Amino acid sequence: MKGICSLVAALSLAVTEVSGHYIFQQLSIGSKKFAVYEHLRKNANYNSPVTSLSSNDLRCNVGGASGASTVTVDATAGDAFTFTSDVAVYHQGPISLYMSKAPGSVNDYDGSGEWFKFFDFGPTFSGGQASWPLRTTYTANIPKCIPNGEYLLRIQSLAIHNPGSTPQFYVSCAQVNITGGGSKTPSPTVKIPGAFKATDPGYTANIYNNFKSYTVPGPAVFSC
Repeated sequence: MKGICSLVAALSLAVTEVSGHYIFQQLSIGSKKFAVYEHLRKNANYNSPVTSLSSNDLRCNVGGASGASTVTVDATAGDAFTFTSDVAVYHQGPISLYMSKAPGSVNDYDGSGEWFKFFDFGPTFSGGQASWPLRTTYTANIPKCIPNGEYLLRIQSLAIHNPGSTPQFYVSCAQVNITGGGSKTPSPTVKIPGAFKATDPGYTANIYNNFKSYTVPGPAVFSC
C-alpha cells in the first residue's frame, strides 16, 4: 500500500509540474477581449514547452499546424492587440512577436512560409541586475504598413532560466485578417524552424553569470 501511495504521489506531482507551465490562450484586439482560445489555435500538449529547434511545432505549438477549427478575427493595421496567458510568465527569457502571411486562407495555412519579427520584450539592465518582462499580458501594435491579408500572429516566450539545459519555447498563434494596411514588404524574414540555432548567444546565455547584455535570438525586428 505504501508503494502504491508513493506512486500516486509521484504521478500527481508530474501532472502538477506539467500543468504548472503557462500558455498564451487569450487574444484582445483594442479593448475587446475574446474568450479562451477564441481566434487562437488550441495547443494539444496541455501547456508543456517545445524544445526541439527542428520541430514544426515551434511555429504554433503542438496541435497548431491546422486552423480548420479556429475562427479568424478581423483587425486593422495599426490596431493594438494583447496576448494573455493563463498564469503569469515566470521563466526568465525574452518574449517575441511574429507574423506570417498566409498564401490564401489562414485556416489552411501551416506556417511553413516566411515569418517576420516585429517586436521583442527583452531584459532591462540596471545596477548590475537584469529585469525580465514577467507578467500575464503582452501588448503591441500590428504594423501599419504591412499588406492586407490573412496572417498568423505568433507570440513566443523563450525560457532560458536553466543554463546547461535545453531552452524552452512557449508559443501560440492567433488567426487575423488584416485590412487598412500598406504595401511594404516586411523584412528580414525567416522560416520556422530554422530561425533559431543552438549557437545563438541569446539561446545559450547564462543569465546568472556575468550577465550584462543580451541579444534576442531570431531575425532583426521589422519596423514600418
